[in-house]
Amino acid sequence: MKLTELSKDINEWFNGSGPMSDVVISSRVRLARNLAGFKFLSKCSDEEKKTILETLKPIIMSLELGDGCFYCDVENASSLDRNFLIERHLISRNHAFAKGPRGVIIAEGEFFTAMINEEDHLRIQILKPGLQISECVEGVNQIDDSIEKKVEYAFNPRFGYLTACPTNLGTGIRVSVMLHLPALKITGQIQKFLNAARDMNLAVRGLFGEGSEASGDFYQLSNQVTLGVSEKQIVENFEKEILPEIIEYETAARNELLFNNIDTLDDKISRAIGLLKNAHLISSQEALLLLSHLRLGLNMHDHMGASTPAIDSLCSMREKGRDNESHPLSISTINRIFMLTLPAHLQLNYGKSLDANSRDALRARVIRSILTQ
Repeated sequence: MKLTELSKDINEWFNGSGPMSDVVISSRVRLARNLAGFKFLSKCSDEEKKTILETLKPIIMSLELGDGCFYCDVENASSLDRNFLIERHLISRNHAFAKGPRGVIIAEGEFFTAMINEEDHLRIQILKPGLQISECVEGVNQIDDSIEKKVEYAFNPRFGYLTACPTNLGTGIRVSVMLHLPALKITGQIQKFLNAARDMNLAVRGLFGEGSEASGDFYQLSNQVTLGVSEKQIVENFEKEILPEIIEYETAARNELLFNNIDTLDDKISRAIGLLKNAHLISSQEALLLLSHLRLGLNMHDHMGASTPAIDSLCSMREKGRDNESHPLSISTINRIFMLTLPAHLQLNYGKSLDANSRDALRARVIRSILTQ
């Protein structure tokens, strides 16, 4: 499969479905593993990295993963392709721009990826829409067990699975969710979320993981402690304590906008509609923020029954768009615009590299064509 085939639509876990999807866009569970008998990757020669790759690749490719999977050679991929894989959440930035033999195995539908020779020898992950952490854990553990039948992992009875970074030592599990928190941002309460995350020893990152800033009111939240706690404890803590509290914060902020600050809410949504339908130049950052406000409006209508002039206008656009069977205005459509107008997606679909100004013009044209159909 070519990456250009992926670039034309959103993946399964970003389609706007799943439990609590108005706040929790997606769930991800990742496991870090290393092979016994090999050095950690930072100490490996290219020849040793090649051996690790040649050991793991056929094993993972032979797994039964729904409709199958395909391999992408990250080492020899173009910079544009690597950035596309980052935008798609299929590899990390570290994996994209590391050195030496490395690659990624991607399942059809993109619900599973396996990064070989990232920071650790192997990092496998499962992604699902909405709040489905337990389901992700079940899926990733089945795959991990299948791999471990054919290789020996580096494991210590006292410390658990051995990893290159001490923060992953033990279970090697990293549970994360992608959150949409526009109301907390608009009402100036986002620090409340950040403080709560810090108090619960959680990591908060931007849309594209470590080293990225929050864009379009999207945040990634993940556990930082893997040693001394079981997978079950980590998952239960997320599902029963952490996420209900954060969802409550965001819901309360949305209610505050609706009942105490409706002019601010309507202004954000109306400006977003006007700019997205009429702008001729729009940056990626601006597009993400404006699309975030459209997403907020539709979710407040669908999940809270909210009705304001701007939200009603947005819903009217949705009704008019129902005749367009390809892309009627919906959360899925907004997510689709959001992903397809990211820089690497734009350029892959256009067929060549573009400078920033040309990307901004193309992005605006793509958005206008979808929202004004």
